[in-house]
Amino acid sequence: MAVTLSPAAARHVTKYITKRGKGVGVRLGVKTTGCSGLAYKLEYADEVAPEDVVFEGNGVKVLIDPKSLPYLDGTELDFVREGLNEGFKFHNPREKDRCGCGESFRI
Repeated sequence: MAVTLSPAAARHVTKYITKRGKGVGVRLGVKTTGCSGLAYKLEYADEVAPEDVVFEGNGVKVLIDPKSLPYLDGTELDFVREGLNEGFKFHNPREKDRCGCGESFRI
């Protein structure tokens, strides 16, 4: 099982953590919501919880709770700029379908 960060995502996270002055990495997870059933959660983490599964890529820790890991296995977190918009993008090979609004997905 693995979850990875693209070099662009790692640079963005590192820059943000440096600007914040604290943090150990990013916490990824899924929550039940939307028309397709699941949505990604992303937040900056200040500490590693005992139950977290930890991956490290490009010098950045990715923390995942055990319940979310089966849904995120194989996912790459990327940071993209599209025109005037920028943000994180999840490349999850396990996704079977995504709702029309782009907020939720199905495995």
